[in-house]
Amino acid sequence: QVQLVESGGGLVQAGGSLRLSCVASGSSFSITTMGWYRQAPGKQRELVARITRGGSTNYSDSVRGRFTISRDNAKNTVYLQMNSLKPEDTAVYYCNANMFGNDYRGQGTQVTVSS
Repeated sequence: QVQLVESGGGLVQAGGSLRLSCVASGSSFSITTMGWYRQAPGKQRELVARITRGGSTNYSDSVRGRFTISRDNAKNTVYLQMNSLKPEDTAVYYCNANMFGNDYRGQGTQVTVSS
């Protein structure tokens, strides 16, 4: 089992920045890929970015060039640096971790971008 706890969400003006963090605990040493998803009201959950244990990353087209995902394996933590935020980035952001083919998700953190 893996427990994920996100932090760093909040309210920011358009053009601003936020940094999300997600700490994994439990059997976290076996986690392979970690990532961030988001879900806006009335919309489906979508992948924002993910990173493998080796550091390979991929991003959704909507955030590429503005968001950066990183990972500290020693601290079992994944980060999402979000710059040039837009109102359409408003959503609940969820941390995700994959271990032995199973996905685990945190409780989520709200990000609200005002125009």
